[in-house]
Amino acid sequence: MGEKSVQKRQFILETAKHIFMEKGFKDVTMKDIVDACEISRGGLYLYFESTKEIFLEVLRLEASDTDDDFAANIKEDSSITDILRFFLKEQKKEILSQTNTLTVATYEFFFANKVSKKENIIKHTFETAVKVLADLLLAGTESEELYCENPVGTARNIMLVLEGMKVASHTMGVSEKFVDEQILYIMTNLVQNV
Repeated sequence: MGEKSVQKRQFILETAKHIFMEKGFKDVTMKDIVDACEISRGGLYLYFESTKEIFLEVLRLEASDTDDDFAANIKEDSSITDILRFFLKEQKKEILSQTNTLTVATYEFFFANKVSKKENIIKHTFETAVKVLADLLLAGTESEELYCENPVGTARNIMLVLEGMKVASHTMGVSEKFVDEQILYIMTNLVQNV
């Protein structure tokens, strides 16, 4: 793919991402993306065959960008507790965000589509987060900065709580106070001096 084609493909994905954020997944059509990108239908089909293909690529890019942003914001001299607090702070922002998020579209997509294990970016992202968090908890336990008897189980439980709050924020609503209470509970059980 030439440079111009790469840029066009990226433009389509960025534009589609905003449409998915606004409308969810199930209500987005290829025509919506064609109209927003101001390209011909054939022009769009040169790059993508369906909204499903576009959405999966948007999710892949979003996961990669999130990982890069997180890594870029960790200072070299950060303690494990600082990294854990930063991670939870970023999760809180996502939980409380009602706009500029792909959460609703992601759940619509995965409830409506059979996705192979290879294509299941939400499972891959979840498992990657569990591994990174477990490694962080293990390192914190080894340095005696944290206390955690089961880093993998604890990491999985933390991620399930965070994922549950993301769903709850869009279905029944959660307050900032509620999210803070859950994060404090997590930190209190891991860090001796919260």
